[in-house]
Amino acid sequence: MGVADLADYPWDSVAPYAARAAQHPGGIVDLSIGSPVDATPRVVADALAAATDAHAYPQTVGTPSLREAIAAWYARRRGVPGLTSASILPTVGSKELVALLPLLLGLGPADVVVHPRAAYPTYEVGARLVGATPLAADEPAEWPANTRLVWVNSPGNPDGRVLDAAALVAAVARARELGAVLASDECYAEFGWEAPWETELIPSALDPRVTAGELRGILSVYSLSKQSNLAGYRAAFAAGDPDLVGRLVASRKHLGLMLPAPVQAAMTAALGDDGHVAAQKERYRARRALLKPAVEQAGFRIDASDAGLYLWATEGRDAWESLGRLADLGILAGPGHFYGIHHPDHVRLSLTATDERIGAAAERLRAVS
Repeated sequence: MGVADLADYPWDSVAPYAARAAQHPGGIVDLSIGSPVDATPRVVADALAAATDAHAYPQTVGTPSLREAIAAWYARRRGVPGLTSASILPTVGSKELVALLPLLLGLGPADVVVHPRAAYPTYEVGARLVGATPLAADEPAEWPANTRLVWVNSPGNPDGRVLDAAALVAAVARARELGAVLASDECYAEFGWEAPWETELIPSALDPRVTAGELRGILSVYSLSKQSNLAGYRAAFAAGDPDLVGRLVASRKHLGLMLPAPVQAAMTAALGDDGHVAAQKERYRARRALLKPAVEQAGFRIDASDAGLYLWATEGRDAWESLGRLADLGILAGPGHFYGIHHPDHVRLSLTATDERIGAAAERLRAVS
């Protein structure tokens, strides 16, 4: 299977609901896509501007200062000390790595790529791109012998589910038993809401409690799109097993997959400044505190959603029906059908809208409860 054989982009089917929501007298409240609306921090924008004299080709492995900043950030914010530069790889956003990892690992039709049951669709796209078989399975006992890549996602998109250290230990052990790479998508790790994650660090797959100091076969993937409002910068990175990272670097050099030098400078600044991340978290906390009770008052049940930037909600009927009900209130959501076959009655509501729009959505939901 190649790129030309992939299904149509699923969000196109939401367009009629967007048009319906736009007819609301108060305008549309678009909670369907998790694209940041808040400003890029000044410390980041200034670093980008100062680095615009980028006449030479950047290195695929990133600048030494960026790799040092990533290692320091993992130690400080993820509880993962001692990463070396050989364990770190900047990427052009995280979505390209998610989509291309099966290709970069040399997977093919005989292989299985495991991903969560409620899953961001790019895990499946990456598997189908190389002719591998995607499998939605959360329990390690369900992973078959020909599994070669396992994606875990914590906090989850769309469901905000968090895997604790024990769950990650079990996943790593099974992946190693199968000879599979375990790739952990951790892009929402700074946004924990419910106990214990409101105060505790959400575990990384590279956490010493998980690895016991052995990084073999493990890759952590992270993006600055959410915590630093850098979606437009395409600023992300991976870290983990140095042998695995080395293989990826070699392939990416041939493909020309390198992060622009000004973006590398901006990332270095962002990773060294925790203050803007804490401020952004408080913005999302306030939006969640307003939206979540209003969604529940309108008859929805919120499942999981312990962390991340989404509310995973159901009113016990097909998601397209719920989407229509919400559209009549001028609210656009994402249907659970987009995240696998296992949650057809859920919708995903994003916190990435302005305070005013979140307030409007909450007011409309409370009015029909």
